Amino acid sequence: MNQTTSFPAFEEYMKELIEEFKLPGVSLGLSRDGQLLFEQSHGYYDVEHQLENTVDTVFGIGSITKSMTSVAIMQLHEAGKLSVHDPVVTYLPEFRTPNDEWTKKITIHHFLTHTSGLPPLPTLVNALQRSLAADPTVIDEEEIEEIRKHKPVDTYEELMDLIASLEITLLGEPGTEFSYSNESYALLGAIIQRVSGQTYEEYLKKHLLEPAGMNNSVFFPAELEQLMEVAPLYVRQAKAGVNEVVPAPIWLDAPAMRSAGFLKSTVRDMLKYMEIFRTGGMVGNKRILSRESVAEMVKAHIPIYKDSYYGYGLLVNPDYHGNTLIEHGGGLKGVAAWVYVIPEQGITGVVLSNLKGGPSKQLMLGLLNAIGERPVDAPPVAYSEYPLRPDSLAEYVGEFRSGEGEKVSIQEGDGHLVTTIENRSFPLRCIEKDHFVFTRDRLDVWLRFFRNSSGRIDRIGFHYRQMMKV
Repeated sequence: MNQTTSFPAFEEYMKELIEEFKLPGVSLGLSRDGQLLFEQSHGYYDVEHQLENTVDTVFGIGSITKSMTSVAIMQLHEAGKLSVHDPVVTYLPEFRTPNDEWTKKITIHHFLTHTSGLPPLPTLVNALQRSLAADPTVIDEEEIEEIRKHKPVDTYEELMDLIASLEITLLGEPGTEFSYSNESYALLGAIIQRVSGQTYEEYLKKHLLEPAGMNNSVFFPAELEQLMEVAPLYVRQAKAGVNEVVPAPIWLDAPAMRSAGFLKSTVRDMLKYMEIFRTGGMVGNKRILSRESVAEMVKAHIPIYKDSYYGYGLLVNPDYHGNTLIEHGGGLKGVAAWVYVIPEQGITGVVLSNLKGGPSKQLMLGLLNAIGERPVDAPPVAYSEYPLRPDSLAEYVGEFRSGEGEKVSIQEGDGHLVTTIENRSFPLRCIEKDHFVFTRDRLDVWLRFFRNSSGRIDRIGFHYRQMMKV
């Protein structure tokens, strides 16, 4: 493990999390006013030769890529090549949903803030089809055969055709409902490509990665062969009822969705990138965005849960222990990443690890707690209990599903509610009407119930998605 400044309580906490999650590799760094204050790494980028991970080891960053897509959109907005308030169909006339009237009202801003009204869709499997079908470490042979039946989606045009073919109901008029949408950010990549005349990847390289000095950040798996330190990927597999962490060397790729979550980068490069949001648009002496564009990106545009809002490709908490916390995570096979900024304190931070479901957010919160002289495991928000009448519990019971395949079950038992997710059950705590939290893997997780015009619950908000009752 490497480090600069010492935080003994956090270092012990990090060891606990590594052991608890069986985390094969992680690298993290925290800077203050642009200077590296703390770094620590665990695991090996070359297991055979016992070469240790560092802040220059390449990991996946998953959906943190969405903030970079937002930067590109804001650059084009500044250049007058588009407006974030333009209708999406101005640039993507092929984009269609079953509701023509609302589709025409969807703007780039709605894509940026996940408020287009698109529900969670099953398109990611199609976009990943070629990678998944070639990767036996992810799923068994029977599931691979099922994956191979899905039509591959390799282009933006094919993605729009697939969306148009789905029988979906928009969640609401554009701008009224938040539900995290990979498709929205994939199609922002299409807009960037059509407006700039460059591929999405070329545009990001020329206008963000190179100016920011992010020399070890790449999109294409083949480019990783040119880099010195690349963290191997791992997954959890259940064998004889026991979860094991095993190598899974094939990088997933989705050409039509790279703008939603497929950059690979390092802690050092990502700390450079996060300077944009600390300084108001600068990385060193290079201006990447105007101060006004940065302010728009980190504005609390749409509420998600209590104290949590979405900006453009970033989560915003306006009152994190009296400061603003700007953050985002990313997860894929072999990827669990988190970035964060507290502008008032000049703090930027990055956590990258190579196991999906790894404790990246827990490590972020633990380090921020240590710096703030709080207990390392202190929750970011203390919730008060909201009393529920026993006769009201039954209305929450049910099963909820999303088009992405997630399932959440709510049951009543012994006078309280329990949720079951991925074969794990958790007691729910009500914190206000129709809002609940439960604790999973040392984090408080939100569940919000939505009611229809008749007052009946027909959806829940979980994992930033709206999921329908079935």
